[in-house]
Amino acid sequence: MATRRHAPEALIARSHHDMGGRPAGKVKRVEHEAEDWERRVDALMVLLTGVLDGKRQMTVDELRKNIEALGPQAYDRMSYYERWVISITQTMIQHGVITTDELGRKMEEVKARTEDPCRK
Repeated sequence: MATRRHAPEALIARSHHDMGGRPAGKVKRVEHEAEDWERRVDALMVLLTGVLDGKRQMTVDELRKNIEALGPQAYDRMSYYERWVISITQTMIQHGVITTDELGRKMEEVKARTEDPCRK
């Protein structure tokens, strides 16, 4: 009796971001100058994935894992570097480098600073 073969897609669930092999339309090749915040995020990744004090703060695999964990709506809404920011934040929380309370307080400080141009 012949064994029944399953298509690989039937065995492995694909995440929303996984477009490999699927029709997705034409790729728009657009060069643009990176914004300052995008350069900062890139520099932060270089620092975090490098070895500081003999210890790597995070790996590229952790970055990818936390990007892939984004829900479809969030993933589609965010830009490339916005996904990085969320992933870096999640990884630092997972490692205990920061807490969600600390992050919330800092975000409030930044918000207050940007709402009041006289405050620096």
